[in-house]
Formats: sequence, C-alpha cells, structure tokens
Amino acid sequence: MQKYNHNFIIRKFACFMNFLIKILNLISKLPLKILYIFSDIMFFLNYYIVGYRKKVITTNLKNSFPEKSDEEITEIRKKFYRNFSDYLVETIKSFGISETESRVRMQHINQEVFHQAKKEGKNIILLAGHVFNWEWINALATVIPQDHCHPVYRKVNSDFWENQMKNVRNKFGNEALEAKEVILNIVRSKNDGSSAYMFVADQTPHFAHITYGLEFLNQRTPVFTGYDRLATKMDLAFIYCEMKKVKRGFYQVNYHRIYPDGEKFVEHEVVKKFHKLLENTINKRPDNYLWSHRKWKYQDSIKNFDSEKSTSNAE
Repeated sequence: MQKYNHNFIIRKFACFMNFLIKILNLISKLPLKILYIFSDIMFFLNYYIVGYRKKVITTNLKNSFPEKSDEEITEIRKKFYRNFSDYLVETIKSFGISETESRVRMQHINQEVFHQAKKEGKNIILLAGHVFNWEWINALATVIPQDHCHPVYRKVNSDFWENQMKNVRNKFGNEALEAKEVILNIVRSKNDGSSAYMFVADQTPHFAHITYGLEFLNQRTPVFTGYDRLATKMDLAFIYCEMKKVKRGFYQVNYHRIYPDGEKFVEHEVVKKFHKLLENTINKRPDNYLWSHRKWKYQDSIKNFDSEKSTSNAE
C-alpha cells in the first residue's frame, strides 16, 4: 500500500508539473506589454509588502558603494526591484519568444570580433555577468559566423526544471552544456574558430571549491576560475559581453575582445580583466545587476586573495 501511494504521488506530481509547463508556455506567447502588467504587480508586492531579500540587497549595495548615501542606496534598490520583476517575466517570455522578436529586442553590437576570431581560427569564450537580461543573449547564435554556440548552465536540483531551462537555452540552434562537462568539451573540440562558449562568468563557487579571490565592488570576492585556466593552456579568443538595458524590453550587448598584456595570458589575468570590465558596467547602471544573490557569503573561505588591481585591456 505504501509503495502504491508513493507511485500515485509521483504520477500526480508529474501531471501537475506538465500542466504547469503548459501554462508557462501559454503565458510566454502573450505580448510583453501584457507580461509587464504582471511585472508591475510583482514589483509592488516585492518592494512594498514582501521585501524579497531586502536585507541581502541592501547589504550588498552598501558594501559595494560605500561612498553612496542612504537615499542613493534606496533609489538603486527600488530600481533593482523593478528590473528584477521585468527579468522574471522576460525569462518566462524566453520559452515562446521568436527569433525575429529576439533580434529586435536584443541588439548585438560589434559583431566584427566574432568574424576576427573566425579568421584567426580560435574558438571563443564569451564572458557575461548577471546583468539584466543575460538570459536573452541566446539569439546571438543566429547572427555570428560560428557554427556551434554552447550556453553554459549550472545543474539545478530539479530534473524537471533543468530540462525546461535547457530547452530554452537550446533555442535558436544553441547546444547547451552543463558546467561540469564544458571544460572537457572545449579541450576535446577542434580549436578552429567554429565554436563559441557562453559563460555567465561571475558565478560564485561552492564554498568547498573556493581557492582564489579578488577585490570586486570594494569587497573580497570568491571567483570561478575554470575559464581562466583555459586561457593559459589554449589559444582561445576571450570576449566580454557588456549588457545594457536601453529601455523596458530592449537591450544592447556590446562585445569587447579581451587581450593579454603580453604574448599570452598568464594565470588569473583573464578573470581579473573580466571582473574589472564587469565592475565598470555595473557602475554605469547599478540597478541592472543581480543584487539579491548572496555573492559574498563565503568571502572568508578564500585561500588565495589577490589584492592587485587589474586593467581591462579590451577593445
């Protein structure tokens, strides 16, 4: 009887999740101007009633911008909640957005860097931060000369939601890769300029894997270094994705090639230059960054802290 009840619950849960994804797919077909009504409601509830991670957001902002007044921090926080609500409905829209609409809503600036990497016969490592809306960068695959575009994602606990998000990232001809398998894929693939790998590169490592950290936004910051190790071992083209919210529902991403100071990259050079570029982007529009993330929770676990400042050296 117990086994029967267990199987019954599993079937019912599966039915519910399938029903939920059908609802999400239907909602994703709605025009964004309708979805933004839901965003406005979420903003009101989040900001004025629920206060979603308000303490975390406030602490992150105060520590990142110690020179700003309480009034300025409050203004940035309020704008963040608006942008975060837009991000949530735009992520739902990702399930049903067309290639045509994606190209209109996300402009890709300075595509020449992709053609140059192709001429050089170098595969590409794209480095983006959690700047809104990084989820919409996937349509890049439709406009660049590389044949294989691999969005890199982190595994989530729910197999159901992992499959759904992987389906979203596989749109437009992309071939999504889980973070644990991407390094091996890069090493084994021919380095001929035909592949691009898309990293959201300001991820925080699990505390058990934290080794290296640097100063980022005035704080000791644990950083992921997998792509940095690739820079010292392989002749790849590294490109920074500078995200900009032009207005509601419209974004630009400007691509900048990251070059080494010398003949080739040395250890930690790419990771420092990426974080310097990202810091510059955040300083321009701080309300567009994901402040609700507990990014600095494990800063005391850093074993090797690098206090040396780095220049971006990008174009």
